[in-house]
Amino acid sequence: MNIGSPKINIRIAVKSDWQAIIDIYNQAVFEKGRTADTEPQTVDGRSNWLQEHLNPKYPILVAELNTRIVGWCSVSPHRPGRKALEKTAEISYYIDREFRKRGIAISLVKSAIAKAKEREIKNLFAILLDINTPSINLLEKMRFEKWGHLPNVAEINGQICGQYIYGKKI
Repeated sequence: MNIGSPKINIRIAVKSDWQAIIDIYNQAVFEKGRTADTEPQTVDGRSNWLQEHLNPKYPILVAELNTRIVGWCSVSPHRPGRKALEKTAEISYYIDREFRKRGIAISLVKSAIAKAKEREIKNLFAILLDINTPSINLLEKMRFEKWGHLPNVAEINGQICGQYIYGKKI
């Protein structure tokens, strides 16, 4: 963020944030290549996922500028119910297109890492399309390592691509 710009507040999301979370996510859907979803989502359609993130161990963090939600990052369980994997979680993050390249994603991921550590999570990973260069650059800047590649598993707008798994021991 630029010096002198308003301060971004990062906090745990509440139900009244859900529409903003979905709206920001749908920007990525429409941009193609930023998520594997190809159809816009709704709060009703994602209500189970949103409800699961009311669990303090697996929050959604939002970045708020004044009173506007400008980005979010979720910490999600990996293969819930499998005890051996309970210290591993997945992160996902999305920034409103008007507020990108201001350090908001880095702040959100740093906050997610801190929350995960507090909750005794030892491994964080992100799954992203291998054509999502901005996200690849962010994760590598944050010292996530490429843990895997699933080649040619997705088709976005007629383009065949794969998925990367980037991980970090925390």
